[in-house]
Amino acid sequence: MHDLLLIAVIAFVTLLTRYLPFLVFKNKSYPVIEYLGDVLPYAIMAMLVVYCLRSVDLLSGNHSICEIIGVGSVILLHLLKRNTLLSIIGGTVIYMLCVQIIFI
Repeated sequence: MHDLLLIAVIAFVTLLTRYLPFLVFKNKSYPVIEYLGDVLPYAIMAMLVVYCLRSVDLLSGNHSICEIIGVGSVILLHLLKRNTLLSIIGGTVIYMLCVQIIFI
């Protein structure tokens, strides 16, 4: 019983945090919120790229070739297709093939 109650409380709090902005900002439009909605996705993606590549040593042999190929393939796919999901999946597949097959 304790576990079910705990799950119910966690589910309620999760739903509350999801719906609270819609309840608070019903039909109001705030320029700051619109600005953050436009800017944050790009900022988050840039931070994730920096976080993922922070430990890559570009000067140590061929250890960073797969990372460069992966990032380059994501950029190329996105410039060609303009599809974020395709770019991420394609870059991940190319990186994993490079790591698992080419550079064992």
